[in-house]
Amino acid sequence: MTAAIEVRDLVKTYGDTRAVDGLSFSVEEGEVFAILGPNGAGKSTTVEILEGHRPRTGGDVTVLGVDPGSAGSGFRDRLGIVLQSAGIDRELTVREVLEYYRTAYSRPRDVNELIELVELGEKADDRVGTLSGGQQRRVDLALGLVGDPDLIFLDEPTTGFDPAARRRSWDLIRNLTSLGRTIVLTTHYLDEAETLADRVAVLAGGRIVAEGTPSALRESLGEGTRISFELPAVDEPLNALLDPLRGTSRGRDRRIEITTDAPTADLAHITAWATSRGIELAGLQVTSTELEDVYLDLVGEDA
Repeated sequence: MTAAIEVRDLVKTYGDTRAVDGLSFSVEEGEVFAILGPNGAGKSTTVEILEGHRPRTGGDVTVLGVDPGSAGSGFRDRLGIVLQSAGIDRELTVREVLEYYRTAYSRPRDVNELIELVELGEKADDRVGTLSGGQQRRVDLALGLVGDPDLIFLDEPTTGFDPAARRRSWDLIRNLTSLGRTIVLTTHYLDEAETLADRVAVLAGGRIVAEGTPSALRESLGEGTRISFELPAVDEPLNALLDPLRGTSRGRDRRIEITTDAPTADLAHITAWATSRGIELAGLQVTSTELEDVYLDLVGEDA
């Protein structure tokens, strides 16, 4: 595969502060690459350097085959950027905003098609200032796509969306990658990164502390699978339940949680124990390690 982005030993300093401290990573064409990290980790600075909006102190950066620090209008014509807030004139209608911004691009998308794509058909002729927060965010997303970009930077793209709208936006993002578009995503929604990203980089203190696919990062934590349930009052010791388990158990009040690398065997034992005694285990759940667990383990209190 061809790299859409290549970063080697990227450094950005502000006085004595190293906001970005030697980052190296690459993003392949057609990939969704998520950059995660707490506030102050260097995410925004890194993305602004990739976009060509902020100069770097050191290192080598290539985006779409050129150095963004010296690239011209042809480079920007191939980018789509969805900011957390776009500062759109609130007196313009949705259609007017898109018609205005599309004139800046050499290959703009059809406005009507774009309006339908972000599900604003019924609001196309409403003023931006009258839209809800989630609807305004869809306008921001449409503006990022108006130039039919090869590379799209999405900064918290679904903030303010209800759960159904978020999932529809995820489908839209998947469709973009199926057309060969490359996406760099920054988000505080860990489930969003886990659902959409092919690979994830976790930043802390200006450095990458972990990088890989969501599944590889989950496996790196090594916590296995969790089985949890509410145990009703029983008139016998729990040795027969807990001692044969292959995993480790802990409890609080009547909530029992087992962390195990042998979930099938341990779940079979737990359910057999309960069934033989006519017991229902309320709230029985089997969950794997999530990306959020890995993230919190990596960034600790900075989160």
